[in-house]
Amino acid sequence: MSTERVAATHRTAPFYPLRWKEKMSEKPKLFGISGSRALRSLWAIEEVGIDYEQVPVSYGADSKAADFTAINPNGRIPALVDGDLQIFESMAINLYLAKTYGGGLYPSTAAHEAQAWQWSVWGISEIEPLQMQIVVQTFFTPEEKRNPKVVDGATRGLLRPLKVLDAALAGRDWLVGAHFSVADLNLAGVMLLLQMIKFDYREFSQVQRWADACYARPALARAKARP
Repeated sequence: MSTERVAATHRTAPFYPLRWKEKMSEKPKLFGISGSRALRSLWAIEEVGIDYEQVPVSYGADSKAADFTAINPNGRIPALVDGDLQIFESMAINLYLAKTYGGGLYPSTAAHEAQAWQWSVWGISEIEPLQMQIVVQTFFTPEEKRNPKVVDGATRGLLRPLKVLDAALAGRDWLVGAHFSVADLNLAGVMLLLQMIKFDYREFSQVQRWADACYARPALARAKARP
């Protein structure tokens, strides 16, 4: 997910006005572009393998237009419309998709379900804020205004949750149960930004092994090929 692609997609993503509501179809509609956090939900919907329509809304002016804020009042992507359901936040969208359409992607026991929620929330609370500090400083702050102390602090801060994750993955292939699940998808989806900033977590061998397996999945490649 290169910065060039993010910028290019931001410039060219088309705006879909009231046609969204006038042409409602039976298949789910996922709003967002692959060069954004919406990639997480594009990965999820590709993983469950259902027919869907992508509406490539960017994080620019089109996501602040009235037709889109009627779906997500926060004016952010992704968002999902499935029948009468309108839902935003990538973790919630992915949990819904997995539980509704994903079969084995969603845990089959209450205990494993709770663990999937745990790792989904953990990713956006423990990993995402720190990695976003690095992303903002590296890609969105003019070079003369960058603060290396912010990057250094966030890099050091990431070592603690990565150590936790490394220990959790010791002796097991996946986070929950014996197979790839929405827990892996959601956490690996958050950590795609670590790939983007070329964060070196090789010292965490279990994390590296697990991440490599997650990112090799064909559904992610299909999601990345989307607008």
